[in-house]
Amino acid sequence: MTHLQKLCAAAVLLAIGAATVVWAAGKSDPGREAQDRAEIEGLMWHYVRALDTHDAEAYAKAYTEDGVFQSGTNVTKGRAALKKLIEDGQKAAAERAAKGETRPQMYHVATNVYVELVDENHARYHAYWQGVFESGGPDKPAHVGSAGHELSYLVRSDGKWLIEKRDVAPTAD
Repeated sequence: MTHLQKLCAAAVLLAIGAATVVWAAGKSDPGREAQDRAEIEGLMWHYVRALDTHDAEAYAKAYTEDGVFQSGTNVTKGRAALKKLIEDGQKAAAERAAKGETRPQMYHVATNVYVELVDENHARYHAYWQGVFESGGPDKPAHVGSAGHELSYLVRSDGKWLIEKRDVAPTAD
């Protein structure tokens, strides 16, 4: 091996070693990172399921005690207020049903999800979302009623990931 080849090989090994150190310094435990990502995915799936099934208790429990849901300038803060938000939606749906008004079920769909692990107790959840109304039969296809992107701030509290703030119309990410 020539002197130049030895220098090149040493440079490559040094670069690989430096990249490994940087990665290891930022992510102390790859298994923990994978587990955190899985737990965050589970949290967000249960959150959306609670929203779509109008389970006010489960919806509110996805947040920290002082958690925030924000859409533009509309802000709802705290578990009691978050629970009431869903209960008010249930009440409005019941009132429409009593008048004979029906609406197809809406499903919230998150796509292009990116979980950004900030540190061992904080994460950001980036996603595009859609509110999709179910099909009313073969002649009435499903349709998108709303769409946007979100930025949610998550925190590990007592060993469990929770939503600290969910903003479905952030001005920047």
